[in-house]
Amino acid sequence: MRHCSADRVASVGPGRSEMIELQDIAYVRSGVTDLQRATRFAVDIVGLDPVAEDHDVTYLRADARHHCLALIESNRPGVLASAFSLRDDAALESAEVELQQYGCTVTRGSEQEARHRHVRNFIAFDDPFGNHVELVTGQSTLARPINFGRPAAGIAEFGHLCLDAPDVRAAHAFWSTVFSAKVSDWIGDGACLMRIDPVHHKLAFFQNDAGPGFCHINFQVGTLDDVMRNWRFLQQNGVQILHGPGRHPTSTAIFIYFLGPDNLTYEYSFGVQLIDDEAWTPRMFDLAEPGSIDMWLGPTQRTVSQPQLAARSTAPHSVAAPELGV
Repeated sequence: MRHCSADRVASVGPGRSEMIELQDIAYVRSGVTDLQRATRFAVDIVGLDPVAEDHDVTYLRADARHHCLALIESNRPGVLASAFSLRDDAALESAEVELQQYGCTVTRGSEQEARHRHVRNFIAFDDPFGNHVELVTGQSTLARPINFGRPAAGIAEFGHLCLDAPDVRAAHAFWSTVFSAKVSDWIGDGACLMRIDPVHHKLAFFQNDAGPGFCHINFQVGTLDDVMRNWRFLQQNGVQILHGPGRHPTSTAIFIYFLGPDNLTYEYSFGVQLIDDEAWTPRMFDLAEPGSIDMWLGPTQRTVSQPQLAARSTAPHSVAAPELGV
C-alpha cells in the first residue's frame, strides 16, 4: 500500500475547508501471539469488558462503543490498525477522494470486514509514516451495561491513542491539513498532542526512528483514587510499570503507564484538561527540562511501542491519484 505524500501536504498547508472532520477515536486492532494470555491481561488486569470472542479475535469494551480494542491472534506481535469515526457515509466517500489527492492508496473494506469491525462501512490507508489507519462510519453502540472484568479499575472511557512517527512536525502537518486535528501542545520535537474535540488530546504522536508503530492506548478513570489504587494493584500483580504515577503538565492528567503482553502499552489517567478553541494557544514544553513530561518529577522513559504490521488485505476501491510533489 502506497503511503500518503508528505510533500503534497506541505505544499497545501493547514486551514483548508475540505479537511476531513474526525468525530472521535473508534478502536485499535492489535496483533498478539497468545490470544488467551493477552485477553486475560486485558480483562483481569486492565479491567475491560470482553464483549465477544471469535476463533481468533477478542473484542474488548470500555464504554458504549461495541469495542475499543480488538486483540487478534497473529504470528507476530504488533498493531494492525488504529481507527477513527466519521459523521456518515457521505463524509467517508469525500474522505476517500480527498486522501487520493495526497497520493494515498485507499482501500474500502468489504461487507464481511465491516461486520467483523462492527461498523457500517470503512476505508483504510497508510499515513505518510506507515501507520495503518481506518476511517469508519456507524460504529455499533451497545445499550447493555458494561460488565467490566475488574470494576475496581474505575474505567470511564477509551481516552486516546498514540502513534509513532520519525518527525512529529510532519505528523502534525499531515493530521492538521488533511484532517481536522489541532495541536494542543508540543513536547519539543518529541511529541505532538492533538485534539479532535474539547479533550486536550485524543491523538498523540511520539517521535520514534524505529518506524511506524503504536505507542499506547489510554483509558480515562473516574477519580484520582482510581489511579492510585490501580498503581498498587499493578505492583501487587507483578505488572511492569513504565512510569507514574505522575502528572502531565500538558493535559494536567494524572497518569500511570504499564506494559501488557506483546509490548502493548496501556495507560490509566484522570483529570484531562478540556480546551476552548477560541482561547487556546499551543504551548512548547522543553523535553530537556525536568518536569516536561511529569511535573511531579518522577522517573520517565520512552513507552514501549508495538510495531506496525502489514495490514490484512482489503481490495483497492479505486485507483489512487498519482503522487503529487511540491
